[in-house]
Amino acid sequence: MLSVYLICVGKLKEKFYLEACGEYLKRLGAYCKLTLVELPEERLPQNPSRAQIEQALEKESQAIRAKLPPSTSLVCLCVEGKLRSSEELAGMFRDWEAGSSRHLAFVIGGSYGLAQSLKAEAWVRLSMSPMTFPHHLARVMVLEQIYRAFKINEGSSYHK
Repeated sequence: MLSVYLICVGKLKEKFYLEACGEYLKRLGAYCKLTLVELPEERLPQNPSRAQIEQALEKESQAIRAKLPPSTSLVCLCVEGKLRSSEELAGMFRDWEAGSSRHLAFVIGGSYGLAQSLKAEAWVRLSMSPMTFPHHLARVMVLEQIYRAFKINEGSSYHK
């Protein structure tokens, strides 16, 4: 069974997001071993400098790297990533399965995003939209798209 990680900076608190994530985690159990990891966002002052933000992002990246098992293909969700259709994401899963990596990890950063150093290590940089979404909603959206990719690859009618 495939091993997929979703690593998120920030803790999910709202009940409606928790319920939506729970539903997709349950559905995904039939397709992969999905591990959800929540990491704390670094605390910053009210109006942080660029240097303070970069330092916080590097600390968060270190925490992210510590949670990655060996032989992981990293997918960073970031605004400068490539927009892909659901079908293209399903194709990425097929490509990944054919490769030598044993784990696939999707990473969602905190309110300031992800460090450039971590993004440089990514197998894929993925953008969900040119629009801005709350990071907690992005988590639900990523889980749904992972589920959709599995359904597309099995030929299900879920994706119409």
